[in-house]
Amino acid sequence: MDQCALAPKGRTSLTLLIGLLVLLLAGCAAQQKDGATRDAAEASRRGSWVLVQRGDTLGTLAQHAGVPLERLQRFNPGVDSRHLAVGQRLLMPTHRERAPYQGPYRYQVRAGDTYTSIARRFKTRASRVQAANPGVTPTQLEVGQLIQVPLARRSAASRSGGSSSANTTSPSRRASLPDPGDLPGSARRWPWPLDDYRIVRAYGADSRGTLQPMLLATDKGATAKAVAPGEVRYAGSMRQLDQVVIVHHADNLQSVYAQCKRLMVKDGKTVKAGDPLCEVGYSSATQRHDLLFDLRHGGKPVNPRRVLR
Repeated sequence: MDQCALAPKGRTSLTLLIGLLVLLLAGCAAQQKDGATRDAAEASRRGSWVLVQRGDTLGTLAQHAGVPLERLQRFNPGVDSRHLAVGQRLLMPTHRERAPYQGPYRYQVRAGDTYTSIARRFKTRASRVQAANPGVTPTQLEVGQLIQVPLARRSAASRSGGSSSANTTSPSRRASLPDPGDLPGSARRWPWPLDDYRIVRAYGADSRGTLQPMLLATDKGATAKAVAPGEVRYAGSMRQLDQVVIVHHADNLQSVYAQCKRLMVKDGKTVKAGDPLCEVGYSSATQRHDLLFDLRHGGKPVNPRRVLR
């Protein structure tokens, strides 16, 4: 069975579904050496560093280690995912560690760590790390010990617990969203994936700061179409996402079409903009025919409104 079709059993959160999409986009698109897979997995198990090899991306490293891409990114602040260098060191988080948007991080102490070195890595102050761990003696840190690492102070607006609707992103939430930077010139005025649709959930962060992909409601029997020329890199099923199609386009762009009922393409097929990809399925949860649509650039999420006409 294709490992990219596997997902945890039972109900999963949308955050995990997004992570699975990322793994598919970044991991299933490239062939990697068995040695690189073992290195990333071992680094994650031990919580050590991994060296970037030729052809590596943050997405492939995250997939091989079995950790969410967002967590790998947050444990390496300042690293530009678009410009990884061969031999560059990345800190691989373990499965015990967490890195929520609002913090604090749950960090596992490595050999040689001090509050000062940890604070420097996460761009905060040693005094704040010490204050967040009142029962821990700074001179007696133990390898494998879990501590709290508070993030740099934010504005009162970003710390407030104000609620927001699913389709509205406040300025403080927008500041937490991944920034894909400048998009290539080819990502302009692409058609929407459906002829008739309404946006029932816009791309953005929910009230808890969790990034949500766009959700489009449509009619029974509607067909999702390719938004640009490209190659189908994945056409199959995933638990909680039903049938999924992932298309890779020029300039390292990817589009994802999930919650489909019936696939109309196979892996490796070359498609043009407007070619049918899948029939949209029915969601018993929403009692609608919904298409989950996602755009990525180099594995990083992109607001579809920046690209679609």
